[in-house]
Amino acid sequence: MKLLAVDTALGACSVALLEGERILAHIFEPMGRGHAERLAPMVQEAMQGVEFSSLTRLAVTVGPGTFTGQRVGLAFMRGLRLALKIPLAGTTTLEVMAMAAAAETNSSKAAAIHDARRDEAYLLLKDGEGVALQPVVLPFTEAVARIRAFGPCVLAGTGAVSASESLGATWKLSSVRQPDALWVARQAASLPVPETVPGPLYLRAPDAKLPGGRSIGQPSEAKA
Repeated sequence: MKLLAVDTALGACSVALLEGERILAHIFEPMGRGHAERLAPMVQEAMQGVEFSSLTRLAVTVGPGTFTGQRVGLAFMRGLRLALKIPLAGTTTLEVMAMAAAAETNSSKAAAIHDARRDEAYLLLKDGEGVALQPVVLPFTEAVARIRAFGPCVLAGTGAVSASESLGATWKLSSVRQPDALWVARQAASLPVPETVPGPLYLRAPDAKLPGGRSIGQPSEAKA
């Protein structure tokens, strides 16, 4: 299997190209904005000397993340899926961070806790190969309480340092702060062939509003 994966959903832009377990290309750049301008050049760089027609699967993060960031990666990879006529797998930003943190520290349990602003956090709890808590958005203090109840584990995400200060030394602190396409690719390679096209995972409405107070993406009311 030759697999191309990207992530643009949070505070980084990354691309990975794998053939089986072999890493053919891996580019990771932290960035708060500019994902849309940087993604295509990064993909071109990763695919240098490799034909797009040789790809057998694609993968992308679906969220949670920034409203714009999620859509950048999804739109790009959905377009590539149509052009190449190959499957596109979707995975969450939190699960790939948890996977990376568990591998880094040789831990069986991991918590991905990421700053969602407004004193809230995105949270996922991973136990072995399974997910004990699917992505949710919670008040930060409640997210930390969920991790404490989950028990000692490794922490990932931008909220990991603050969570670690509250939880204590029994909870390991990894170096993972952002999702990475390398782990998107590794997870997607282990999944069954996707039968549907992934869409964005929104845990709450975007901050931006349209005239009339509607959130972006919220349907307008039917007119009489």
